[in-house]
Amino acid sequence: EVQLVESGGGLVQAGESLTLSCAASGFTFDDYAIGWFRQAPGTEREGVSCISSSDGITYYGDSEKGRFTMSSDNAKNTVYLQMNSLKPEDTAVYYCAAEWGRTCYEYAHEYDYWGQGTQVTVSS
Repeated sequence: EVQLVESGGGLVQAGESLTLSCAASGFTFDDYAIGWFRQAPGTEREGVSCISSSDGITYYGDSEKGRFTMSSDNAKNTVYLQMNSLKPEDTAVYYCAAEWGRTCYEYAHEYDYWGQGTQVTVSS
């Protein structure tokens, strides 16, 4: 059974940093693309970044580029999202998702497996 468990969210002030973790189990890490998404109230779930064995790491969205860094620890079957210089507009529930295949996908509907999400709130 594929399982994804996010952790690391919280309440921070603008300019601070957070690192999210996504612990994966039930599948071979290298055979799946794993993405980070976020969803703010009243908005659609948007892709933040993705890692796959074919594509490496891909970032989506201009606002996060240069501030967010995705990484993975294959020995721990865990991916991370380091978020620096956080802004109030980064406030959202952050999800990790997995999809079989070695190519990254940008859109939420392309992923079959989801974690429960972790709330990130950035105060001004």
